This record gives sequence, C-alpha cells and structure tokens, in this order.
Amino acid sequence: LEQNYPNPFNPSTKIKFASAEQTKGTLKVYNALGKEVAELFSGTMDGGRIYEVEFNGSDLASGIYLYKLQTADNVVVKKMMLVK
Repeated sequence: LEQNYPNPFNPSTKIKFASAEQTKGTLKVYNALGKEVAELFSGTMDGGRIYEVEFNGSDLASGIYLYKLQTADNVVVKKMMLVK
C-alpha cells in the first residue's frame, strides 16, 4: 500500500496498492471517528499487479482520513488529508 498522491488533496487523490500473491482484499476509507466513508476495492487481487484507484472526497468535510488495505494475512493503514 503506497501513500496517496497528492496529499493533501482536493477533491480527489490516487491510491496504489499491490500484493505479491493472489489474495482477496478490501481497500476502505474511514473518517477520524472510525466510520467507513467509502469502499474503493473489494475482490481478488492478482499477484504482482499494481492497482490504482481514485478517491473523490468532494462530498466529505475537510480533515484527516484513514485508508486500510486488508488481505487474508495483512492489514496496512495510512493517513491522508482532505483540504477544501
């Protein structure tokens, strides 16, 4: 899971992620209170493939958001900031 770019962002940003092996995974975005605000990916990830998704925060308030990539054997969380 890479750091989103650009960061801070307004209104959209890109997030890249990959897995060495084929696995099921989800990529979700949460607000500072831990409430899920978006699900950007859910499904089977091909091993060695780099995925890139765009997150649009135009309907969200400015602030810190967390994005979490969860697979069968790994969880990675990173921060991003929406500035309007």
